[in-house]
Amino acid sequence: MSQDAPRNVLFLCTGNSARSILAEALLAGMGKGRFRAFSAGSHPAGQVNPLAIEILQKNRLATEGLRSKSWEEFMSPPTGLRPLPPGGQPSWGGPARAEFSRPDAPVLDFVFTVCDNAAGEVCPVWPGQPVTAHWGVDDPAAVDGDDATRRRAFLNAYTILRTRIQLFINLPLASLDRLALAQRLSDIGRT
Repeated sequence: MSQDAPRNVLFLCTGNSARSILAEALLAGMGKGRFRAFSAGSHPAGQVNPLAIEILQKNRLATEGLRSKSWEEFMSPPTGLRPLPPGGQPSWGGPARAEFSRPDAPVLDFVFTVCDNAAGEVCPVWPGQPVTAHWGVDDPAAVDGDDATRRRAFLNAYTILRTRIQLFINLPLASLDRLALAQRLSDIGRT
């Protein structure tokens, strides 16, 4: 990869409605063209939590285009299988699956899980053999209580992710070998 090419970063969570969405928008805003941010979920909720949108807008981060989506949009097809032909019928006789229809999936440089459920799941094969790390954050969407309590939970998640992303974008990526980079990313996840 060219040093000037943006690096592709995928943030994963189970529902892709709050934490991973926050991380996607934060990196897109803070990365200043050095990164292309994406988010996805293993079991997407189908909509972005309105409180996630609210906190992003209050912090003047772009929210257009944010959506809850499956991690299947970012998977590589298994070795030996081809993408679906026109018309969508698989030639190998098995059921059609979304992962086989994504030949345009971006080659990923980094994949971060931001919830413990996604970290514990068997992850798919990602294009590009990205460096991975777990950056667990408590789920603000799971917090019960009044509006003020829920907004504080979203602010807390936002603040943790902003700090971690700031540390990430300040890393000397070009000068770190893969092992050292993986260790630094893991350390950031404990920040």
